[in-house]
Amino acid sequence: MNGRADISALLLSRIRDVADHPEPGVMFKDITPLLADPAAFAALSDALADIARATGATKVVGLEARGFILGAPAALRAGLGFIPVRKAGKLPGATLSQAYDLEYGSAEIEVHAEDLSAADRVLVIDDVLATGGTAEASVQLIRRAGAEVAGLAVLMELGFLGGRARLEPALAGAPLEALLTV
Repeated sequence: MNGRADISALLLSRIRDVADHPEPGVMFKDITPLLADPAAFAALSDALADIARATGATKVVGLEARGFILGAPAALRAGLGFIPVRKAGKLPGATLSQAYDLEYGSAEIEVHAEDLSAADRVLVIDDVLATGGTAEASVQLIRRAGAEVAGLAVLMELGFLGGRARLEPALAGAPLEALLTV
C-alpha cells in the first residue's frame, strides 16, 4: 500500500459508527476514538499540514468546533497561524459575519476582522463535509475579509450529501481535499 492508503486505513479504523444518532436513521461518524489515539491523531495532523503546505496557505481557518481540534495542530505543524471561525456572538471585538441557510432555518458564523488580510492565502479545515453550507459560508467570509481561499481540507466527505457539488463553484478552482470519502 502507498502512504495515502496506509493513512486512510488507519483513520478509518479509528472512526466509530454510532447508529441512530442524533436521530433515528442517521449513522453518526464519531471521531473521538481517532483523537484519543496519538498515532492516528498525529497522522491526521501531518496529512492536513501537508495539504496546507501544498496549497501555499499562509493561515489555517478552523470551523467550530471540530475544525478547531483538527486545524490548530495542522497549522502548528505547517508553521502557520490558526484563525477560529465561530458561531455568531462568541468572539469579542470587531468581527465580520456571514449568514447561511440550514435545512431548517439559518445560522451565522464570524471571524475577527483583523485576523485576515489581502496578503493571506487561507486553507479551511473541518472534520466533515456534509451539505457544504458552513464551508461555503466560510469561503465567502474569508473573501469578504480580503483574503484568498487556498482550499478546503476535511477529514471525511459524506459523498451522498452533495457538498462537493455545492462548494466547487464557491471555491472557484481552489482544491477540495477529503482524506476519506464515505
